[in-house]
Formats: sequence, C-alpha cells, structure tokens
Amino acid sequence: MSIGHTLLGLLESGPRHGYDLKRAFDEKFGHDRPLHYGQVYATMSRLLKNGLVEVDGVETDGGPERKRYAITDAGVTDVAGWLAQPEKPEPYLQSTLYTKVVLALLTGRDAADLLDAQRSEHLRLMRILTDRKRTGDLADQLICDHALFHLEADLRWLELTSARLGRLAEVVLP
Repeated sequence: MSIGHTLLGLLESGPRHGYDLKRAFDEKFGHDRPLHYGQVYATMSRLLKNGLVEVDGVETDGGPERKRYAITDAGVTDVAGWLAQPEKPEPYLQSTLYTKVVLALLTGRDAADLLDAQRSEHLRLMRILTDRKRTGDLADQLICDHALFHLEADLRWLELTSARLGRLAEVVLP
C-alpha cells in the first residue's frame, strides 16, 4: 500500500493534522497494521517537500506546534493518477514456500511434513479470518475475503505439490 497516496486521499476531504491523519488511516486501513506517528510525519514531510501538500496552519494550544496539512492541486492530480493505475498482479514466482519444499528435499528432510505443517497454519488463519469476517463490518468482510481467497489458492498449491513430491524429488535431487 502506498501510505503517501493514502494520506493524500484522506486529505482530499479537507485539511488535517498529522494525528488526525493517523487516526483516520488506522480506522479505515490499519486494523492489522496501524501507522506509527513517525511514519506519518516522515511521509508528510516528503509530501510537503514534493509539493503535494502544504501547511494550512499551525496551532500550539499550549503544547507543541501542530501543523495542519492540506492537499495541493498537484497532490490531487498525483492521487488521481495513482487510483487510475491498476495494481500489478503478484505472480508469486519466487515463493518462500516453494524454496522450503525444495530445500527440504535437497537436505533429506521430510517435505510432506513441511507441507502438512503449512496446511495446518493456513487452515488456522482461515478460521481466524472467517470468525473476523462474521463479526466485522463490510470493510472488514472485504479485507478478510481477499485474504481468504489467497489462502485458498495457497491450499490448492499445497495439495498439488503434495501430490507431486515424488516427481519433484526426481527433478531436484542429483
């Protein structure tokens, strides 16, 4: 996820302080990975330097200065371009899981056990996501569906690889 573009998109509704941006980001997108304040301010500093945001005001309220940021026309153009650009599908051609299976075979370890353990971990996470989906709002349901579909594809790959372990061993072992 592009944090900079996400913060720019949040600023389109109006100027905000860094704290407000963090809270809005965490509420809408950061359920599982909230932003750190340092990340927000470092990103805002970069966006300011690049002319995508401007300081709309500074408040002190008896404490440290609080800058209020507003998106610039260049920022609106930048986020519009980002939203219009399709995301590159991830082909997963350099899978860590595949690497582990091959290394297990090469080192004489039981690749079937590795696949079984991975299958169990995938199923465990799928149960957690399914429970979360049942109790979540629409945004949570969509996020969980996305993750569940990827896990289902992984499970299909685990089953296929398990069925082909003998042939794979013939290919990778000298």
